Amino acid sequence: MATDATPKFQNPDFRPVPQPPDYHPEFTVSAHDGLHFWQFMVAGSIAGSVEHMAMFPVDTVKTHMQALGSCPIKSVGVRQAFTSILKSDGPSALYRGIGAMGLGAGPAHAVYFSVYEICKKFFSGGNPNNSAAHAISGVFATVSSDAVFTPMDMVKQRLQLGNGTYKGVRDCVRKVLREEGFRAFYASYRTTVLMNAPFTAVQFTAYEAAKRGLSEVSPEIADDESLVVHATAGAGAGALAAVVTTPLDVVKTQLQCQGVCGCDRFKSGSIRDVIQTILKKDGYRGLMRGWMPRMLFHAPAAAICWSTYEAAKIFFQNVNDGSNSGTVT
Repeated sequence: MATDATPKFQNPDFRPVPQPPDYHPEFTVSAHDGLHFWQFMVAGSIAGSVEHMAMFPVDTVKTHMQALGSCPIKSVGVRQAFTSILKSDGPSALYRGIGAMGLGAGPAHAVYFSVYEICKKFFSGGNPNNSAAHAISGVFATVSSDAVFTPMDMVKQRLQLGNGTYKGVRDCVRKVLREEGFRAFYASYRTTVLMNAPFTAVQFTAYEAAKRGLSEVSPEIADDESLVVHATAGAGAGALAAVVTTPLDVVKTQLQCQGVCGCDRFKSGSIRDVIQTILKKDGYRGLMRGWMPRMLFHAPAAAICWSTYEAAKIFFQNVNDGSNSGTVT
């Protein structure tokens, strides 16, 4: 009888840190997943690059729809916007600016996911179901990554509008520095953070909750989550966050594309001034311009990003497990 009872009391003795009252032992994956900092950076960089490259044409359509002014596209319809781009410059126009995206997406997502994982470990207190920790970690992640990505995002959007203003990434950077100064690269940073902070908080919280819910519905994959779970949870979380934050994305596009292709210039760069200009030109519906391609972008993009990220993490976990097992004597 004594030998039957001892296992019930062994587990707490072997845990170096007492578990909080609401800890659920069925979730055994640690908040940091046993990876090194550089491995999170590599996994995030791969995930971000694959996500944005795969969905770049949809992002181009969204940018055209949100750039109010004398640009070729007047309609808010996705089909009309897509057709207008093809008629104006051909299929290659859908990929204009992809070089800037490639330069910015990798480093930005490396920062994004590594900061998220570190903050999640710090704020969760050992509880992988802590939604508040996920939201706070997401905000820290986006503030950090936006500082890296915003300059190249501005270059990318200006190149997407085309109209012969810039010949390429280098030409755009040189002209912006000469004509508008370094501050132009960060003209939309404040708006980007204000948009991406709630976007990331909603996305990360919804993703973790959806992933946990899907795992509970299918207990057979609770211990070894399939990529289908990550993709499904990521798509739902991305679509929800995209629709909620569309108005601020319209403001961000206006600030980044001002003076290009007939788009308005703003003296102060104030969010309120941009919103007032949009309301005068297109009413309240102007704040939701591009919501459909934005949702069509972020739903599959989040599915691609999260599944790629989790696959990369699994790869590194296997590498680490193999290295650790090889050192055992």
